[in-house]
Amino acid sequence: MKSDRVFLRPQYTIHYRRARARARLESAARADYVVIFQLNGRLLFNLGDNSFELKEGGAALLDPGASALADGRNLEYLLLTISPSFMLDRAARTGMTGAGATVSFRVSPVDDDRRLARFARDLADELMEEEAGHEMVIGALVEQLTVYLLRHHSNVRRSEELELSRVGLVDRRIRRAIELMHAHLASELPLEEIAAAAYLSPFHFARLFKKLTGASPHAYLGALRVRRAQSLLAETDLSVSEISARVGYSSPSHFTKAFRQATGLTPSAFRKALVSHQ
Repeated sequence: MKSDRVFLRPQYTIHYRRARARARLESAARADYVVIFQLNGRLLFNLGDNSFELKEGGAALLDPGASALADGRNLEYLLLTISPSFMLDRAARTGMTGAGATVSFRVSPVDDDRRLARFARDLADELMEEEAGHEMVIGALVEQLTVYLLRHHSNVRRSEELELSRVGLVDRRIRRAIELMHAHLASELPLEEIAAAAYLSPFHFARLFKKLTGASPHAYLGALRVRRAQSLLAETDLSVSEISARVGYSSPSHFTKAFRQATGLTPSAFRKALVSHQ
């Protein structure tokens, strides 16, 4: 038996899951910050070369480009993704940084932070109960949680290579390539074409891209397609087949497999789990 709730906004996504049987959580390398809160149960994590058991009340913090794989039984967890532009905007508004900065989490996992665990439980309760005004409460909680992460669990430093563009925080050396991906999600984009946008050979571009983002160009493109598909599932009545075509998949079955691998849900289940359709 599984219970899922998803709250989707342009700058962040919250996915609550309760699974009584064995469950597998896979967080592929993506452009966002990811925070995984363990609410109940045992969750065994592989984060790069680091393996650990995430304790109840603990959290795994992933920087953009990081990937993780977790497995457990009788789970209850909350997965929060935060866009770099949202994180940096909040850092700037609170006076922690200015332009040309980057944010990275200090350590992962985080244990015995009762306030962090309280944020997670409050978000889960709001998602499950869906009482009047829950959208405002969730928004306020995410704002407070982001500032708390910046204050207590992040390092903020200047970077001469990063810039905040219309597609988010990117390294200026690959900005044109990432803009191309955003503009042509529905098209076949061979590596040669993506590399050409950055004025690099495919070999050197792929190596630089992986170094800077933690993902291969096509894995990164796949993550962008899934994110766009999530928005279409939430904001439109388009069928899964129509959405599949709009985000560049040749068949609905291929799209469903990629979407489930990225989110843990099929497109139809994701749509059903959405809280407050926009």
